[in-house]
Amino acid sequence: MHATSPNGSASPTGSTSPNGSASQASPSSPAGSASPTGSTNHGRHTTHHTTVAIIGAGPAGLLLARLLDNAGIDCVVLERRDRAYVEQRQRAGILEQTTVDVLRAAGAAERMDREGMPHDGIELRFDRRSHRIDFPSLTGGRRVMVYAQTEVVKDLIAQQLAGGATLLFEAEVEGVEGVEGAGAGEGGGRGLKDAHQTSAPTPTVHYRHQGHPATLTCEYIVGCDGFHGVARNAVPAAVRTTYERTYPYSWLGILAEAPPVYDELIYAHSPRGFALASMRSPAVSRLYLQVPNGTDPAEWSDARVWEELDARLATDADHGWKLERGPVVAKSVLPMRSWVTEPMRYGRLLLAGDAAHIVPPTGAKGLNLAVADVVTLSRALVQWQVTGSTERLDAYSETCLRRVWRAEHFSYSMTGLLHADPAQSPFETRLQLAQLDRISQSRHAAAELAENYTGLPIKP
Repeated sequence: MHATSPNGSASPTGSTSPNGSASQASPSSPAGSASPTGSTNHGRHTTHHTTVAIIGAGPAGLLLARLLDNAGIDCVVLERRDRAYVEQRQRAGILEQTTVDVLRAAGAAERMDREGMPHDGIELRFDRRSHRIDFPSLTGGRRVMVYAQTEVVKDLIAQQLAGGATLLFEAEVEGVEGVEGAGAGEGGGRGLKDAHQTSAPTPTVHYRHQGHPATLTCEYIVGCDGFHGVARNAVPAAVRTTYERTYPYSWLGILAEAPPVYDELIYAHSPRGFALASMRSPAVSRLYLQVPNGTDPAEWSDARVWEELDARLATDADHGWKLERGPVVAKSVLPMRSWVTEPMRYGRLLLAGDAAHIVPPTGAKGLNLAVADVVTLSRALVQWQVTGSTERLDAYSETCLRRVWRAEHFSYSMTGLLHADPAQSPFETRLQLAQLDRISQSRHAAAELAENYTGLPIKP
C-alpha cells in the first residue's frame, strides 16, 4: 500500500535516518527526549516505531505530547516548520479557566502564572455606553488568563526539548496509511505486540526530515496540523462531512507597543463596525477593527487605525477617553469563518484542534477547544494503555463534538451580536442592541455569556 500525499499522489515508503540539530530532539538522541521504540536501520533508511505519532507542534500537539509523556506513553511530534517559525506565530491570547487548570496540572504553567494576567471580566460597549460582565460572581469563581498562545507554545517546546517526548522540527509529513482498522493490537502502551506482527494494517507516517525521507510506524496517529494539514485529508471524503459558515467581514489586527489604558478586554458594538481592545502584556496592546473582506492592511495607516479605534470605542460617559498610542509593530487582516469536520476519528487516525474545527475569534475559543480535545484524547489513550479498552477512543469524536458545537454556537452568536453585517437593516441593528441591553440588565443572560466565555468544565 502506498501512502497518500495531500495532493492524492503516492509517496515513497523508503526512509532515511533523521539528522538531529541543536533546536530539536532526534529519535535516536539519548538525551532531551524519549526515543521511539523498535528503530531499524538499513543503510541510510530508517523506520522507527512509537505508540502515538502526533502531526503538528502547535498547542494541541505539544500539550498532547506533554500529557502522554506524563502518563508514560511513548509519542513523537512531527512539525514541518522550524522552531523559530513555530515560536513566532501570533495567535489567540485568552485562556479559559479550564485551560489554565490543565496547564497547571501538566506542570506547564510556571511562566504563565508568573507573567500572565488574570482577568475577572470583560466590558461590553454599545449604544455609546458600557457594561462590565463580572465572571467570578456569575460563574462561581471562574476567570480567564491573558497569556498569548505564542508563549504557551514556547513553554511547551522548552519543556519537551529539555526531557520530554521526541519533537522533530522541519519534518514535513507527506502522507499516512494503515489507519483504517478500528483497533490497535492487544492491550496497550509499552506492552503491545510488535506492530508488524498484528493482522491489522500498521498506522504509518511518511515524512521528510531536513530533506531526508523517513518512516514512523505507530498504534495511533493524531492530526494536530490544522486546516491545511495532511491528517484531515487522510479521512476519505466519502465518510467526511464538513459544515461551514463564512462571514462578510474580517478583522484588521494590530500589535502595538503601547500600554493598555483598560484593565480588561473591551468588546464594542458600533454603527461604524466592531472593535476589540485586548492586550498581550502590561506594555503591549492587541487591537482589532472590523473591516470588509479583501481589505489590504496597507490601506490603513497607523493614524487611521488609532482614530477609528477611538471612534468605535467611545462612550458618552467619558468623552475624553482615548487609547494610549505607540509604535505599531504588526498589522494583518484575519478572515473569519466557522468550520467543523465530522467525524474526528477515522480508524486509528484522530483529529484535534484546527484540523477538526475552526471558530471565529470573537468568543476566544480556538486554542481552548484544542486543549479540550487533547485532554479528552489523552484520557482515552491512557485508558487504552492501562486496560486495553477502546471505549473512550470509540467515543472520542462524539464526546468532543458536543463541546465543539457548543463553542461554535457561542462564537457564532457573539460574532453576529457585535458585528455590523454590510447588508444589515436598521431592524436587525435594533435587535442587536436589544440583546446587548438584556445582557446588561439580566443576571441570567450575563451568566450565560460568562459561563461560555470562561469555559465549560471538561467532563471526566
